[in-house]
Amino acid sequence: MRSSATPGTEPRGIPVRTILLGVAGVMLVALGGSGAGAVVKRDPLLAATSLSWIRYGHGQDLATAVLYLGLALVVWSWVRLGRMVLRGHVGSRAVLAAVGAWTLPLLFAPPLFSKDIYSYLAQGQLALNGLDPYQVGPAVLQSPLSDNVSWVWQNTPAPYGPLFVLLSEGVVWLTGGSVIGGVVLLRLVLVVGLALVCWSLPGLARHLGGKPAVALWFAAANPLVLVHLIGGAHNDMLMVGLMAAGVLLVLDGRHVAGIVLVTLGVAVKATAAVALPFLVLVWAARTEGPRRSAVGRAIGRGVAVFAVVFAATSVVAGRDLGWLPALSTSSMIVNWLSLPSAVGDFAHTLVTLFVHLDQGVFLTVARGIGSALLVFIAWRQWRAAEDGGPNAVFRAAVTMLAVALLSPATLPWYFTWPLVLGAGLAWTVSGLTTVAFFSTWLLLVTFPNGDTALYSWGYLLVAVLLSALAAVSLTKDDPLRLSGKP
Repeated sequence: MRSSATPGTEPRGIPVRTILLGVAGVMLVALGGSGAGAVVKRDPLLAATSLSWIRYGHGQDLATAVLYLGLALVVWSWVRLGRMVLRGHVGSRAVLAAVGAWTLPLLFAPPLFSKDIYSYLAQGQLALNGLDPYQVGPAVLQSPLSDNVSWVWQNTPAPYGPLFVLLSEGVVWLTGGSVIGGVVLLRLVLVVGLALVCWSLPGLARHLGGKPAVALWFAAANPLVLVHLIGGAHNDMLMVGLMAAGVLLVLDGRHVAGIVLVTLGVAVKATAAVALPFLVLVWAARTEGPRRSAVGRAIGRGVAVFAVVFAATSVVAGRDLGWLPALSTSSMIVNWLSLPSAVGDFAHTLVTLFVHLDQGVFLTVARGIGSALLVFIAWRQWRAAEDGGPNAVFRAAVTMLAVALLSPATLPWYFTWPLVLGAGLAWTVSGLTTVAFFSTWLLLVTFPNGDTALYSWGYLLVAVLLSALAAVSLTKDDPLRLSGKP
């Protein structure tokens, strides 16, 4: 695909119509989400108006149609923007303008495709009330915040790090326990993560051989990131932002500062810890002395920085390590995005045709094998990254993808972890087309109210076809030949 940009320069054009198309899309998503999203049970903004009908019956059906129309426009505008980026018509400035314009309406939308933000706020209220969110679940509150938490997590302790619990506690304190105020303010906190991603990606592309505009389009403007991590308000947004910024600082030679940021990411969500062993290898490659000695010293320094920062964060937040046992609570989720869960569930389904056996046995065995395979892959990737440098980041991204695929439970937005970490690599057009397909598909495999769509086979078939259309459209202006031109 040939670029029309002058070599060595960054295209300056802003595709206003494409950006406005995306703005219209996210506004429709926000509007439709008021009836079809993971809405508040007792919404004071709608209860006192004549619009409450959009949450029931045909009104909700209409809201759902509006939301999906908005999603179609968002994906369409993202693919159009991607074509322009690949052809060199627009650069990083245009992509950043699109990210800002498409994010703003989502800040004030109801929670979309997930109810997790209600859990975050309820856990913050537990801490604010002097209760330990690592010991008790939201159900003990009996408050408007806990009322909106999914029944699955009502009695589940918080599996998140001390920094995020502290942030949630601060949001609840500032908003006085308001559900709507808490949703908006916590989203503003998460936008810090998006800002860090936007800041980091051009630098990561510089180190990893990619193009800044492509990296920003690939990850920051991706509907999977914006709709799920901002619209769905997942703390993964803050975690990946801190992780990406930390990785960039380490590649820039600011090793201690980079490890500090990634450690803060771990203090939000434990997944960020996957990047740390690989960053230690980058540090070791710049340490004088024999290789084995350099790796040992880098590991010692990295562990020391991690321990000091994490301990300080825990002390400031007033929390202990009680969140680590709660990490296993996600295994309550059984869906086919997790390969071990898929294999275990499928094997159980086949065996049940002949004899009735408990599903738990199949899941336990399959997940055990998956965990062992994950450890093996992580070890091999770490050994393959021994020379340090940019290759270590590539290996970290591969390991992060393995974590998403082989964890006992996987949700669509988990794939944003490797997406952001690997965005700065030198991607081929076919690779980007593949990413466009899976990003669109993962965006669609959850219903707007947070329920999974993975067992609605007719719906999934439509999602596959639409995702294929989005992928093909990345390189073809009119794949369906609707214009009538040959």
